[in-house]
Amino acid sequence: MAEAPRLYLLTPPVFGPELPDRVAALLDGFDIACLRLALATASEEEIARAADALRPVAHARDVPLVVADHHRLVPRLGLDGVHLGDGSRQVRAVRQALGKDAIVGAHARASRHEGMTAGELGADYVSFGPVGASGLGDGTVAPPELFSWWSEMIEVPVVAEGGVTPALAGELAGIVDFIAVGPEIWAAPEGEGAALAAIAARLRG
Repeated sequence: MAEAPRLYLLTPPVFGPELPDRVAALLDGFDIACLRLALATASEEEIARAADALRPVAHARDVPLVVADHHRLVPRLGLDGVHLGDGSRQVRAVRQALGKDAIVGAHARASRHEGMTAGELGADYVSFGPVGASGLGDGTVAPPELFSWWSEMIEVPVVAEGGVTPALAGELAGIVDFIAVGPEIWAAPEGEGAALAAIAARLRG
């Protein structure tokens, strides 16, 4: 790939009142292509509060805001789309429900077949991962060979996520379209800005 991959930011699993300012600082400081509401075990009311707080932050900077899994909330909350964590299972139905303009992404773990199926059914991007030590999915690591094959053979954009480190970001920089980060930076002792800067620096080679 000729261009460096762009960053894809996941929110922390718990929404706090300080988060909009923290997210705004990252969106202002880095080239972030998308923001995902990734609230773990949150109620629809909690997701709605987070969406209402983050939507103006993201949209003021022309960054789309998607939600993890809760596709039925997309129209009501004025979101730009959904990230489906169960591979290709819902892609066709969700695409039909949300329309052609919504973003529909799918996480395919480390399965080439699952990723290809999601792409064929209308996913705008496919993510694989984890790529490092992470609790994402069942823990099966998506190897660099999967991304290099995908980038050579498949036109659907590909995202690497889960356990991203600066070293892994550098290794994947030439073979992915997006690097998704969230848990790796929010709890970093040096702060999320410094942690994201270390990853971003490796994407530029």
